[in-house]
Amino acid sequence: MKENRKRRIAAVQMASSPNVSANLLEAEKLVGEAAEQGAQLVVLPENFALIGEKDRDQLKIREAPGDGPLQNFLAQLAERHGIWLAGGAIPLRTNDDNKLRAACLVYNDRGEQVARYDKIHLFDVHISESGENYKESEVIEPGDEVVVVDSPFGKLGLAVCYDLRFPELFRKLMRQGAEIVLLPAAFTAITGLAHWEPLLRARAIENQCYLVAAAQGGYHKSGRETHGHAMIISPWGQCLAELQKGAGTIASEVDLEYLHTLRRNFPALEHCRISCV
Repeated sequence: MKENRKRRIAAVQMASSPNVSANLLEAEKLVGEAAEQGAQLVVLPENFALIGEKDRDQLKIREAPGDGPLQNFLAQLAERHGIWLAGGAIPLRTNDDNKLRAACLVYNDRGEQVARYDKIHLFDVHISESGENYKESEVIEPGDEVVVVDSPFGKLGLAVCYDLRFPELFRKLMRQGAEIVLLPAAFTAITGLAHWEPLLRARAIENQCYLVAAAQGGYHKSGRETHGHAMIISPWGQCLAELQKGAGTIASEVDLEYLHTLRRNFPALEHCRISCV
């Protein structure tokens, strides 16, 4: 009998606040809803546990790698629902008391951590249209490792938010066998309106992969507005599911048989002649 390689995957959208307890209750509710709807892998957005009034607020909830309330929360949630769960990103301790690692952690259906990806590209930008200034490097220490993990759904590549703008990272994920890329994000309203969907589609099309983008979408106490539009994109660049604004979940089947048929018939990844990584 032919193996069914279709799996149901979900992305969560939130508008996280400075109240960690309230954010975790919201995340718990939304992950539960996704699981009830048959999702076997759920992706939480970047900074799901806290978006404070300033970036340095993340330092107050840093955890040692391997143990802490946020990590325990993710592990217990995955085990309770019997799902794989990607929580991105949460703040983990470094050797520098003034810095953290923005880590996307993946847990299997037994609540075991099976992967950790530390955000590599940091959002240090000035948005002239709104006068907004961001400097993640003041608080975040960048990662330096590209991560792909085996799962029952295929090989999962991990990226976080601003990483979306760097195609060389995605190409390296493909060279390590990635079939589905999980992207927790918190795009600003202005950059998201201009670039979010085109970048998601481009990364999915050029790498012939599924892209599961969880998002922050709404107004935050800091005055920041995030774009939302959590999306699941097919290897052909089709939007399979989308939630424009507010808290909620989206889900879609991913079909690895379709993905590999596309890669065989349209072998663009094999045609690459220039390497920048």
